[in-house]
Amino acid sequence: TCAPPTTPRLAAPYKVPPQARAWSSNKTIVKVVLAVQSVVFICFLSHLHSSYSPQEEKPAQVHILILSSWRSGSSFTGQLFSQHPDVFYLMEPAWHVWRAMYQNRAKPLQMAARDLIRSVFLCDMSVFDAYMSTQRNKSDLFQWEASRRNHIISKTACKTLCSRYPFSKVEEACKTYSHIILKEVRFFDLTVLYPLLTDPSLNLKIIHLVRDPRAVFHSREKTVAALMHDSNIVVGPQKNQGERGPYNVMQEICKSHIRIYTEGSQALPSFLKGRYMLVRYEDIVNDPLAKAAQMYKFAELHLIPKLQVWVYNITHGKGLGMQAFDIGSRDAVNVSQAWRKNLPFQKIAKLQNVCKDAMDLLGYRLVMSEEEQKDMALNLLFTQGLPPGDPGS
Repeated sequence: TCAPPTTPRLAAPYKVPPQARAWSSNKTIVKVVLAVQSVVFICFLSHLHSSYSPQEEKPAQVHILILSSWRSGSSFTGQLFSQHPDVFYLMEPAWHVWRAMYQNRAKPLQMAARDLIRSVFLCDMSVFDAYMSTQRNKSDLFQWEASRRNHIISKTACKTLCSRYPFSKVEEACKTYSHIILKEVRFFDLTVLYPLLTDPSLNLKIIHLVRDPRAVFHSREKTVAALMHDSNIVVGPQKNQGERGPYNVMQEICKSHIRIYTEGSQALPSFLKGRYMLVRYEDIVNDPLAKAAQMYKFAELHLIPKLQVWVYNITHGKGLGMQAFDIGSRDAVNVSQAWRKNLPFQKIAKLQNVCKDAMDLLGYRLVMSEEEQKDMALNLLFTQGLPPGDPGS
């Protein structure tokens, strides 16, 4: 059995001296003050962390980079966006980098091109100081007339109205638009753009535009002289010579599309999710309104009725696209298939040999004979295995 508990004896109360009571009170106040300071400091650190957190609000402007290669329909695709009243558009600003640093090869020039387009996205046009004379007008900017402002205006009218504007007006205008869209053909690797995609000051998305290499090759044959400078930078002057030169250039272009597509969709970093979109030029010309709407949605834009009319008219004209660097009304489907009627099969076979991997990956069917080439009822586009318009969504 347990013994009953004993009642403890109470000790006589202890009287705290007045000095000790005061010291104890002060000590309590100090503890409270320190506790409050700690809470304030922790809140400050939390606020500081949140202000630099990747989850912070996106920049007010949307930045879109149309990434493509020469003669792939990129100028036309750029105009699909340039015509929108909310868009500030520039066509190939990195042209200035390649012109000023022509003695270099394409790969190292990507870094300088990347830094330039970052500044342009941020509307800092002082970056052109390294590539242009100090005293300049808007017309000193490469293909400046391709950038529409405020309303749909013809290229001729734009040249007349805008050529003498001071260059400072470009920066002023840039800051007033909700969307800044650039078109570039001078990047061969998506990883070089990763710093821009992780830059908290940018809200960047990539539209990767590709075209059937056979159509690109056919178009390039008509613009050999105009593209000579760029082709020399891509493969070097020696490899750009002779009968083999055009195939060497196309091989590099096809390899670059494989790299960009793989880096943008298959080995998908978390920061690329929802920010990479593969678009085939043939899909645009086959259903321009639907594809334009899809690209606009990706770019966070609305395809307004006036633009729907423009898109339809520009792709359903009677023109044959004879002006290589101009965008006019044309029968877009026939133009996209012109290589099947005009390009000798011998050249097609050589090209398919150097670009087979890219064609397989991007959904372009090889032709095994001249009969297949000229059979216009034979569909050369595969859809199986391709991602939807935005593989990151």
